[in-house]
Amino acid sequence: MNIHEYQAKEILETYGVNTQKGRIAHTPDEAFEAARQLKAETNTPIFVVKAQIHAGGRGKGKIVGTDYNGVMLAKSEEAAKEKAAQMLGGTLVTHQTGEEGKKVNIVFVAEDAYKPGEAQLEEFYMSILLDRAKSCNVIMVCQEGGVDIEEVAERAPEKIIKEWIDPAVGLQGYQARKLAFALGLEGKAFKEMVKFIHSLYNAYVGIDAALFEINPVLKTSDNEIIAVDAKVDLDANAFYRHKELAALRDEAEEDPLEVEASKSGLNYVKLDGNVGCMVNGAGLAMATMDMIKLSGGEPANFLDVGGGASAETVEQGFRIILKDPNVKAILINIFGGIVRCDRVANGVVEAYKNIGKIDVPIIVRLQGTNAEEGAEIIKNSGLNVISATILKDAAERIKEVMA
Repeated sequence: MNIHEYQAKEILETYGVNTQKGRIAHTPDEAFEAARQLKAETNTPIFVVKAQIHAGGRGKGKIVGTDYNGVMLAKSEEAAKEKAAQMLGGTLVTHQTGEEGKKVNIVFVAEDAYKPGEAQLEEFYMSILLDRAKSCNVIMVCQEGGVDIEEVAERAPEKIIKEWIDPAVGLQGYQARKLAFALGLEGKAFKEMVKFIHSLYNAYVGIDAALFEINPVLKTSDNEIIAVDAKVDLDANAFYRHKELAALRDEAEEDPLEVEASKSGLNYVKLDGNVGCMVNGAGLAMATMDMIKLSGGEPANFLDVGGGASAETVEQGFRIILKDPNVKAILINIFGGIVRCDRVANGVVEAYKNIGKIDVPIIVRLQGTNAEEGAEIIKNSGLNVISATILKDAAERIKEVMA
């Protein structure tokens, strides 16, 4: 689960990570007050107003209908208010949002960490994530911070330094020092970076994060190390240990259909295709989407109803798929291991009755536990449902209805 920059920084600060100080605002007046209080606390003469959306590239993005980026300097409290007024309620388009962009509901008014007239500033890149191939966490650093790390990886991959952490012993002192040396630091800056790396890794492990990305990490002229930006991706599977982190979810940043599906216990991800699919099991779902593409269609979603699917779950899945106007056909591909095929079939029939007229063709493939009973239920329902027995049959039916 993604969280906002300001939320990420609040978490990092609890673990002793030095971050760019700031306050959030929901209105222009709140932005003015945030700047006023920040100036009193930090004596900063310049502020940075940052749009808070779940996407990167904010500094290069544009607020639709304006010349404003998603990250703007303000040289006074009044300027902070004016910048916030242009951002709040506007739509920010970046290379990660797509053309539709994201609405800005919150801004983060921060101190200018790049104090005017300061020399010897350096920006670095740092991230922590799980390396699944090696079954351990990896810390990545690069001397070229503040730029798209993908460009660096393609242009000069040797500049990205990696250090793998043995999960049995955790981050060792020599590893943090090795990374600080790789960034070309010495003296006080070296010591501060070693401390920064340890604190950051402790935070990553402490909250069961899936990703930390700090870009840039700033070395100031007085050799302080500061996280100027912070992207944190939380592992939702660990929320039973961190209920306070689950509360950080901002549903306004998510696709409405995905939010609705999660409330019904469905694993749903909206895609850009035209064939909706409902499957039980992530592996079967991936294979089904591949089959849809090979049949000439494009999957409109990933929808896993899970092993304990009921008639109510299937009906809710139907409703969510049909809310996507791009869907031209629906494929239901169920393997009855834990879930019973007759239960799924009853769900299809009940969905038809409760939803009313369904204008798109529906292809149902049932295999496994009570598959014959399920097929009979579909057959005797009198509904316009196309039945398939094997995967090849389902693929042929997809070709027919999409022709």
